[in-house]
Amino acid sequence: MEQNLKAILDMHTRTNGNLITLLQQTQATFGYVPEEAVSWFANKLEIPESKFFGIATFYSQFHLRPTGKNTVTVCCGAACHIKGGDSILHRVRSSLELSEGEDTTKDLSFTVQNATCIGACSIAPVVLLNKEVYGSMDADQVVKLIKGYQQEGEYTGFEYD
Repeated sequence: MEQNLKAILDMHTRTNGNLITLLQQTQATFGYVPEEAVSWFANKLEIPESKFFGIATFYSQFHLRPTGKNTVTVCCGAACHIKGGDSILHRVRSSLELSEGEDTTKDLSFTVQNATCIGACSIAPVVLLNKEVYGSMDADQVVKLIKGYQQEGEYTGFEYD
């Protein structure tokens, strides 16, 4: 880990980068921003850890825990909520056996996120699987969609009933 952190710090120093860029490079390297990395950078740069965590928790792009190979984002904004977004989210979490407070499966194959709005209200309820948008979904369709992904993360096909 330290070798990777040194390489990130070297690039940060050469380019006169900011903390956001440093965190982005850290996440690109590790898949998330490890607490140990924040402590290491804070020590080397003589910047309080709270500054790093303040940035990492403000911007939704940063993850402080490992994330799954696939990301399921369920919109629960007004239009999606009215059309069952919350029940879809509950069913997805249940089908992936996620307990309260967990958002990533133990095998790191899926991370489930709740979005306030995806901006596709006309096709509510909306679910994103990785970067693919699926509209007019129901809980059964989403579970079927998730099951279509193999451990390697390859999509095997999805048909509406």
